[in-house]
Amino acid sequence: MVDAGLIYWEMGKKEQGIAWYRKAAELGNPTGQCNLGISYLQDVNCAADPPNTKEAIAWLYKASVAGHVRAQYQLALCWHQGRVLNQNVQEAARWYLRAAEGGYVRAMYNTSLGYSFGEGLVQSQRLARQWMKKAADRGHSKAQFEHGLGVFSEGEMMKAVIYLKLATRAGETAAAHVKNVIVQQLSTISHDRAMHLANNWHAIPSTR
Repeated sequence: MVDAGLIYWEMGKKEQGIAWYRKAAELGNPTGQCNLGISYLQDVNCAADPPNTKEAIAWLYKASVAGHVRAQYQLALCWHQGRVLNQNVQEAARWYLRAAEGGYVRAMYNTSLGYSFGEGLVQSQRLARQWMKKAADRGHSKAQFEHGLGVFSEGEMMKAVIYLKLATRAGETAAAHVKNVIVQQLSTISHDRAMHLANNWHAIPSTR
């Protein structure tokens, strides 16, 4: 049912897609609940016209409680952005952290920012660095850039070059300039080693 809903949604037949998501959701399927909730939030011309945001949040919450990490992340966004729910950074941070702990890489990045700035979480640079590294190691390009800057500030130039190279490859253009500046300070051996490690790097599997 979820697959059928996705096929219809991608074909532009959104009402049929939502109908199948709803069937799965009502049977208790967390992915169906998550997709149904997101569908209501995303499409202004869906079957619930205007979008039924209250019902969208209810379905996202059901899926989140069941441990669906994408739903947890989407619910956190709703709390964080304040467009669907009244803004509540504590609730947002709580669900970001749940999703991060479940392996959702975007939530890892946002959790790092929460710890870094004390937004919804008790400020902790140690935990901020830990979550930023987790996100970077799982392929989040902005996390790779920021973690690269972080390890450079701690004097670990070769590690910095590796992460900045990965960020550059993923499209973070600002990382290339910083990397080039650091490279000039490395020996040829260290530079070649860093490039080898970056070229043979593989992301740790994660839930997007």
